Amino acid sequence: MMEWYLALSLLLGLIVAFMLIGVPIAFAFLSANLIGAWIFMGGANGIIQVLNNGFGALSSFSLVPIPLFLLMGELFFRTGLGMRMFNAVDVLMGKVPGRLSYVTVVGGTGFATVSGSSMGSTALLGSVLVPEMVKRGYKKHMSIGPIMGTGGLAIIIPPSALAVLLATLAKIDVGALLVAGIIPGFLLAGLYVLLIWIQTRIDPNAAPSYDVPEIPLAQKLLIFLKDVLPMVGVMAIVVIMLLFGWATPSESAAFGALGVVILGFAYRCMTWKAFLASIEGALKVTLMAFMIVLGSATFSQLLAFSGASSGLINWATSFDLSPILMLLAIFAVLIVLGTFMEQISIMMLTVPFFFPLAQSLGFDPIWFGVVVLLSLEISFTTPPFGLLLFVMKGVAPQGTSMKEIYLAAIPYILCSMLMVAVLIAFPSLATWLPGMLQ
Repeated sequence: MMEWYLALSLLLGLIVAFMLIGVPIAFAFLSANLIGAWIFMGGANGIIQVLNNGFGALSSFSLVPIPLFLLMGELFFRTGLGMRMFNAVDVLMGKVPGRLSYVTVVGGTGFATVSGSSMGSTALLGSVLVPEMVKRGYKKHMSIGPIMGTGGLAIIIPPSALAVLLATLAKIDVGALLVAGIIPGFLLAGLYVLLIWIQTRIDPNAAPSYDVPEIPLAQKLLIFLKDVLPMVGVMAIVVIMLLFGWATPSESAAFGALGVVILGFAYRCMTWKAFLASIEGALKVTLMAFMIVLGSATFSQLLAFSGASSGLINWATSFDLSPILMLLAIFAVLIVLGTFMEQISIMMLTVPFFFPLAQSLGFDPIWFGVVVLLSLEISFTTPPFGLLLFVMKGVAPQGTSMKEIYLAAIPYILCSMLMVAVLIAFPSLATWLPGMLQ
């Protein structure tokens, strides 16, 4: 039997080698798994066993929310319901200094919540709001920063397809993890609002005020009821159904997707073209996610069979470190990986190691899942290669440098790190709502 560190090095080395030659991440894992099964599990019979177990993981009912949440977000984006909500929030904010930055956080949080897509949220907000904010004299950090911050909230606040995928890979309760992100997610949005308020106090010229027409209170109420409440209501229904146990995550996701379809018809923006484009977009990401689950399930099985996972956990826990220091080490690894890898790849590499390690350290798996999601949210905007940085570069006005994007992202990264510290100090912020669910 091969030593655990040699088996681990072989499996990880194969994955890295396949990725370096340009093989997509899901196929890199699958190819490495087939070679590993041949070596560790007895040739062709081992490969058949690994594939059977992998395809069995795809039949898990917990995966059903992924395509439904993705469809929900695609419909919300392609029918124009998202921009309707943004325009309404813009009108309701009035003459508040830095109004468009607040609109980005408030409206962006709502859009990220319903869309569940960080890249989609960032692309939409960046292409629509940044040019408008630049035209009105906003400095780059006041226009770009809030958009990248709120884009990452899509990972944490339900419905989040990435949270469903993480729960599936980690074999923890999907509904509990979705609900656990609500309080940390909205607290993080509150930190973003506080950050903008501080920035406008330090430098009022960073977000110049300008005249906007006065709107009567009755008209504002009508706008809120017509263009904000229905969109936010879809998210609220999904969360309430989960929270009170009225529906499983799959059923609540189906109700959420149906709710967006009904709104699309009610506002007369549901076209056949938008519907087909939404189906196509959701299908592409779903197929990728299912390939990832297949690769991750077989990878976890090989790690266990070869003794690599148990050997690594025993080695890590042999150090005389407190659980908190070990948690900080895990957090640092996730952040470093995020500087050159995308989030799904990070999950595939680390979940088979980190969740068993967290369990051995006595951490609540749901709470640890929220910490991992926050870490992934931070890594989305971590210089130099965070994914949202390049999404923003692609939609920002011409002449925007990567340095400006990096500097705009850093304060929001610090807010997210502060949220991680608060979660470590007060774990009940993530465990209270799942406790109600149970």
